[in-house]
Amino acid sequence: MATLYLTEQNTTLHKEQNRLVVKYQDTVLASIHEFKVERVVVVGNAQLTTQVMSFLLDHGIDTVFLSIHGKLKGRLAPLESKNVLLRLAQFERFRSPDFAIGLAREVVMAKIANSARVLSRYQRNHSETKFSEALTALELMLRQAGRTGSLDALRGVEGQAAAVYFQVFGGMLRNGLTFDKRTRRPPKDPVNAILSFGYTLLYQEAISATASVGFDPYVGFFHGVDYGRCSLALDLIEEFRAMTIDRLTTNVFNLGVLSPKDFVKSEEGGVLLDSPGRKRFLGEYERLMTTEFTNPSNGQHTCFRKALHEQALALQRAVLQNQKYTPFQEWH
Repeated sequence: MATLYLTEQNTTLHKEQNRLVVKYQDTVLASIHEFKVERVVVVGNAQLTTQVMSFLLDHGIDTVFLSIHGKLKGRLAPLESKNVLLRLAQFERFRSPDFAIGLAREVVMAKIANSARVLSRYQRNHSETKFSEALTALELMLRQAGRTGSLDALRGVEGQAAAVYFQVFGGMLRNGLTFDKRTRRPPKDPVNAILSFGYTLLYQEAISATASVGFDPYVGFFHGVDYGRCSLALDLIEEFRAMTIDRLTTNVFNLGVLSPKDFVKSEEGGVLLDSPGRKRFLGEYERLMTTEFTNPSNGQHTCFRKALHEQALALQRAVLQNQKYTPFQEWH
């Protein structure tokens, strides 16, 4: 077990000898050997004892806190990475227009290319689906992105590509499910709720990956800087969104893992997963992130969680050596 998800409300995680124990009042719900836990995700109202927090910090086990709605609330993190030289180089590259636009261009091109691959693969397996017009538009925008000379222009192309992609995204959904457009804060339908929840999970993993190699996750090159936003983590997940969360979203609905019956109305006027549905989705997410495949770029076995960390290291090399960044663009 790589990740311990605490989804039961009003439970407490205890440390008892060499085990992490989940309790509701005096009832033991789960007991896991401490060395089998690599990450802890706390969803909603669950508590950690001081002994557990000390153990997690001592062993560098990434621990994140999500609201019951799936919003990232924070992380339990040790002191700042000792790699101050990387952070100094990161700030220097951030102020270099040539480096920033070069890296941002690679990130956006990878995002567009991977979005097109998802549509293309689905169309190849479902001949009744017609994505040709959208694929042609994405190909055009991919070339436009490669020619852009400013971050503002690049953000415009990225926005147009996302609009084209999500206009046809609903065509990959079966079982009578519909998807009209991307909605957030709050998501207005089950598909948007899963996309938002999945992106939040990916975002918190990217924060961990960038911070673990010594970056300041708040300073990004494509997303720039904004108060309270981990822009570098957002940069990193762009190349992974379509091939991970978007595919997972269509799969969980098309395979019947989730249905509209698993969602309830939120106080903000949107919808959110109920508790049983959340457990099933987290199980599918964990399976996606840990399933191994061969990375065609180097022939080595990896998984998406490991690939995120590998790309953070690639980003580190690009920043330290002022080199071109090569995104992750293909999977098995």
